[in-house]
Amino acid sequence: MARRGARTSRDEEGDDSGTNGTGVFDLPDRLAAKADPALVAGDERHFAELTASLATTVAELSGRLDEARRAPGGGGTHALERDLEVHRLTARLRALRRFGADLCLGHMVGADGDVVYVGRLGLTDDEGRRILVDWRSPAAEPFFGATHADPMGLVSRRRYRWSRGRITDYWDEVFSPDVLQGRTALDDQSAFIASLGVDRSARMRDVLGTIAADQDAIIRAGSRGALVVDGGPGTGKTVVALHRTAYLLHADPRLGHRRGGVLFVGPHEPYLAYVSDVLPSLGEEGVQTCTVRDLVPEGAGAPPERDPRVAQLKASADVVTVVDAAVRFYEDLPAGRSTIPTPWSDLTLGRADWEAAFAAPDPGTPHNEAREQVLDELLTILTDQLTDGFRDEDEGGDLSPALVRKSLQHNRDLLASLNTAWPLIEPEDLVRDLWSVPAYLRLCAPWLAPEDVRALQRQDPRAWTESDLPFLDVARRRLGDPGAARRRRQQEAAAAAERDQMGRVIDDLIAADDDSEGLVTMLRHPDLRENFVDEAAAPRPVPDLLAGPFAHIVVDEAQELTDAQWQMLVQRCPSRSFTIVGDRAQARRGFAESWQERLARVGLDRNDVASLRINYRTPAEVMAEAEPVIRAALPDANVPTSVRSSGIPVQRGLLPDLGVVLGTWLGDHREGVACVIAAALTLPELRAAATPTSDDAARVQWLSPELAKGLEFDLVVLVDPAALGVGTTGAVDRYVAMTRATQQLVVLERP
Repeated sequence: MARRGARTSRDEEGDDSGTNGTGVFDLPDRLAAKADPALVAGDERHFAELTASLATTVAELSGRLDEARRAPGGGGTHALERDLEVHRLTARLRALRRFGADLCLGHMVGADGDVVYVGRLGLTDDEGRRILVDWRSPAAEPFFGATHADPMGLVSRRRYRWSRGRITDYWDEVFSPDVLQGRTALDDQSAFIASLGVDRSARMRDVLGTIAADQDAIIRAGSRGALVVDGGPGTGKTVVALHRTAYLLHADPRLGHRRGGVLFVGPHEPYLAYVSDVLPSLGEEGVQTCTVRDLVPEGAGAPPERDPRVAQLKASADVVTVVDAAVRFYEDLPAGRSTIPTPWSDLTLGRADWEAAFAAPDPGTPHNEAREQVLDELLTILTDQLTDGFRDEDEGGDLSPALVRKSLQHNRDLLASLNTAWPLIEPEDLVRDLWSVPAYLRLCAPWLAPEDVRALQRQDPRAWTESDLPFLDVARRRLGDPGAARRRRQQEAAAAAERDQMGRVIDDLIAADDDSEGLVTMLRHPDLRENFVDEAAAPRPVPDLLAGPFAHIVVDEAQELTDAQWQMLVQRCPSRSFTIVGDRAQARRGFAESWQERLARVGLDRNDVASLRINYRTPAEVMAEAEPVIRAALPDANVPTSVRSSGIPVQRGLLPDLGVVLGTWLGDHREGVACVIAAALTLPELRAAATPTSDDAARVQWLSPELAKGLEFDLVVLVDPAALGVGTTGAVDRYVAMTRATQQLVVLERP
């Protein structure tokens, strides 16, 4: 969204001296009427109180944080509570230090004359008086939800535009003009629409002040099941997704205090960079963000699938069913009896014994981790066979079960039998075999036609593509870590050795102590001895922060996900709680069915759809050109109605004009971002020929339509639209490229 206070021309910048500003207000000369003390004096007083309260609060929290850090760590619950308090205070301080008075988004005036200030965070003064109401709290709901049809008890509200800690503009919206006559500065446009008329920036830090009432209703909807936010370009879908994330973390008891966590999935890296600063500005941190590719380690280097037929087969496959069948193939119950030689006697494992061992793992235990439970049950069965009534004559006593068990753990014949019946499997090997052993693939996916099986085979089965990522992901989750059991045994052995060493040290200390009543004798207590061994200090694998499970998942540009990719996300969210944001008309592969049909097919059968139909971002001049482009391919496309005009007609020209177009725009606009959008293969050539030589070159981006999706720019230059292809994909790419513009669109054809 827009940077607050950005201007659109050199002439306006020259007028913005701020000579009419007082205190926190820094209004340009052209807004001198809004600087009238009668209009802003109350705000100035409140901001002075807010600034003082903020400084006091930061100082107090800093003291409490220092005290908490100095407190003894202790153990158990006490240590956990201390760590949680340090984390909470650190996060609160970080949030408060990000802002000054610009924590405040605006104020609302009730029918009783009370003025309530709404902020990114809640804040009270040292007397407990509320300085700011958190925007997510029920008390702030009218600030976003009030309309002229339903004022929700308000007579007016004011929204601020901040730039570098100063207010450079504000808007008043009056629901009862007779009550507030002479105390407001009225504008013809709402704050939301007006704020969208300024230049774009690389961040969306201030999107919070631009929520419309229809969006707010979606933001505050419950989290049970899946909620689809369907809307065309410029309808505020991403704004809704970001604010809904922050709201649910604040208000939903299932998500509060990071219970389960929230995952935010975007379409590509530029998009994630674009929104990276938003959630902290809304008072929330710790949300995991990623693309679908990031969910799998192999995703970083996986190119697109070249063969469209193979891509379609893998995209529509029931990945979980295929991988489950592939794993079950390796869980092979032995048909006959297994003989296990031991130093004492030969033992046997019959079919009933193997069946009992195979039934030992808890349901849902990954294959490789379940193998340890199968082995544990086999050890119990064999140990019972050997020690039941057995007497070791050499030792003169009953054979120790612990000794037998320890010996059997390393029995080669037992491990060989187990490796045949329940081997350890690497996820990559499992998927590799699917694409290199036709009989194995036919067994796991019997619905595939013979020609489909042949098409899926390839020479180098480890040359992973994007289409393989869902299979690798599901295989990794279904199999688990093959090295987990080995690491656990190593840690247990290291801890046991440390206990033995510590026991000898304590025994030596006690033996050397002459005072039988001294403190050293306390070391005799077994619990105290045990506490000297810190098993938690043992090295552990780095946790996968994207593995889940998550309490809620937000998916933007969701129309692009395949069935296979949806399965990657559904597995990470057992509650099936999703916010799904997308536009069927922007699906590059087409989207003929309804959202309900698509989601039910991937396991999200509890879903609702909320539509956004008003385009606040894209000028009417641009939409008039873009609508025929998408309707030619998708006659039923949900094309939103644009409610704003830039006054700048769409310009057309030839490719050689690119450098002049960019240079002229950069010269006329001191701030803002331009983007050249073209076919990916032509971008290097265009960039080399037309990149501006001035310092303003950093304000020009060069993207393909696919990477521009979800982003917005003041100027869009669409180069050679015919090169984007034909059919649905080509039409969608042209439509997406054109609707990224918030001010001006230029279309350049090849000569």
